[in-house]
Amino acid sequence: MGGEAQTGADSAGLERKIGYTFRDKNLLCNALTHTSFANESKKKVPNNERLEFLGDSVLSIIVAEYLYALKPALPEGDLTRRRAALVCEPALGGFARQIDLGEYLLLGKGEDHSGGRDRDSILSDAMEALIAAIYLDGGFKAARAFVLGFVQEGNGAEEDYKTRLQEVVQQNREERVRYHVTDEQGPDHDKQFTVEVHLNSNCIGRGVGHSKKLAEQQAAKEALILMGLVKEG
Repeated sequence: MGGEAQTGADSAGLERKIGYTFRDKNLLCNALTHTSFANESKKKVPNNERLEFLGDSVLSIIVAEYLYALKPALPEGDLTRRRAALVCEPALGGFARQIDLGEYLLLGKGEDHSGGRDRDSILSDAMEALIAAIYLDGGFKAARAFVLGFVQEGNGAEEDYKTRLQEVVQQNREERVRYHVTDEQGPDHDKQFTVEVHLNSNCIGRGVGHSKKLAEQQAAKEALILMGLVKEG
C-alpha cells in the first residue's frame, strides 16, 4: 500500500474490526484506494470506483432481501423508502465511522488535508467498495453477514435496543452498562459472537449475532425484556 500520497492505517486492524480476514489482500487494498491516491501515485494503481459500482448492487439486494423478509405486510413503496434510507450516503457514512473506515483509506494529500477521511461521500463510496471486496473474496454469505451487522442495528428506532437501554440506565447516574464478548465461533467470513450486557457487575442480558454490534443489540433487547420494557418475540 505504499506511495507518495497519504496512506491509511494498517489494514490488518480493519480486518480485526470487521471480523473478516481477506484471502486476497489486493482486494482489500483496492477497496481502500481513493482516486486521489491513485492519481498522485507514480505507479499505476487501481482505485476503488469499480468495486464501488459492484458494492452498490450487492448492498441493494442484501437490504432488499432483509426488508422483504422482515416486513411481510409492507407495500412496495414503503419497502423502497426504507431501503433508500438504509443505503443512502449519510447512512453509509455513519456505518463507515462505526468501523473507523476513514483511518484506513489511501487518500491523496489534498483530500487528506481537506478532511476527506470524514467526508460522507468518500466514506460511503469506500463502504460500498469494501462490501464488494468481501463479496468477491468470500461470497454472498460473507457480504450479507457484514452488511446485516450494520443494517439491523440501524433499521429504525424500534430496533435500537442499545440506545433505549442506555436511556433507561442514565436515569440513575450511579448505574453503568458494559458489553462483554464471551464467545466467538466460526470461520472469519462467518463468525458468530456471544455478548453479555452487564449492569454494574450483574449480567442482565445475553445476545448472539454475526457481528459484535448485532450481538450487543440482542443482549440489550433481552435486558429490556427482563425489565418489562419490551415484549418478548
